[in-house]
Amino acid sequence: MHEPPPPPGSDPDRPVHIVFVGAGAVGCFYASRLHYPAHNIHTSLIARSNYKALAADGVKLQTHTFGDYTFVPDAVFPSVAAAAATPISLNSTRDWDFVIVTTKALPDRSDDTALIAPLVGPRTCIVLIQNGVGVEAPYRARFPTTPIVSAVTVISAEQTSPGTVRQNRWTRIHLGAYSDSAGFSASSPVLVVSGGGEPTAGSVGATTVASPTLISPAAAADLQARGAAHAAELADWWTRLGGIRDVALADEVGLQMVRWHKLCINAAFNPSAVLSGGRGNADMARDPELRAHLLGVMREIWEAALGVLGRAFDAAEVATPERIMHSSERNVGSKPSMLLDWEAGRAMEIEVILGNPVRIARAKGVELGRLQTLYALLRSAQEVRERAKGKL
Repeated sequence: MHEPPPPPGSDPDRPVHIVFVGAGAVGCFYASRLHYPAHNIHTSLIARSNYKALAADGVKLQTHTFGDYTFVPDAVFPSVAAAAATPISLNSTRDWDFVIVTTKALPDRSDDTALIAPLVGPRTCIVLIQNGVGVEAPYRARFPTTPIVSAVTVISAEQTSPGTVRQNRWTRIHLGAYSDSAGFSASSPVLVVSGGGEPTAGSVGATTVASPTLISPAAAADLQARGAAHAAELADWWTRLGGIRDVALADEVGLQMVRWHKLCINAAFNPSAVLSGGRGNADMARDPELRAHLLGVMREIWEAALGVLGRAFDAAEVATPERIMHSSERNVGSKPSMLLDWEAGRAMEIEVILGNPVRIARAKGVELGRLQTLYALLRSAQEVRERAKGKL
């Protein structure tokens, strides 16, 4: 059992250091609402293609919610190595309290757990603001005693040019602790994967581990408690200081329910936009055959929640597939992120949006036939295109 560290921000002589790994639109927006030096909270960014612009002028934000302003981070780094090595004084480097990951989740392409490893210390909490399900498992495997906060956001934001971010609609973010896997009972040991090998009952990533580690119920409870405390800190700062009104906390299973509900949208519209030849959300929703297909995918996920996570969706609390479809009809001109990635020749988040849910559900005895079909077809389409380009 770990002794909880003193609450960050409670000691005026000990600043809170936060670093965002991924300086895209989502990362820059949420970082900008979490940088308050007057309250001893200092937020930095790790950028890649937009590093020069951010380092020179900060982030210019054009927001629907907070107006226009410029966010000047505590520091901007060109790499994780630079963030890990850059001193804050002659005698010490930063002890990162929060490492917040906002990159695309591509476990089939890169191991982001290895990427952030130089940033993770004994006081660190890892926060994952990423799409899909099963994104947390590789981090738990590499960092078995580090608290993890899982986060789901609904935001419409884009980087219109290097260093300029426009937030169009929504700021909603849900936060919850992640101890092991919400699909497993907290009253029994939890199987966590930590390497290569064949999938097991506990493996949810695109790559799995040959020698699993068992987390005891006591250790899981400790991780939940520490993660929940850190989630509450972030929620307080984003709300009280950052002015974001729709920050919500959830327990571990509740947070996974939010992830699976968002999957109703992402797993239906994203792959279908690519496989239908490049049609947008509203266009697909208005086509009778595609509409029936999309509703079938969403209902499959909706009905699987009870068997996979032990809780059923409540139509009084979250949008039903029918309501999602009705809303999508008005989303004229919108292109799902997978379609944008496909058109730009980039890798798509196939595993976390399609592959992981199929594997997680199957491990619980639930078959997601529609999702499995989309997964097989889209993964094949990407492989064929990359083979043609000589990338495979």
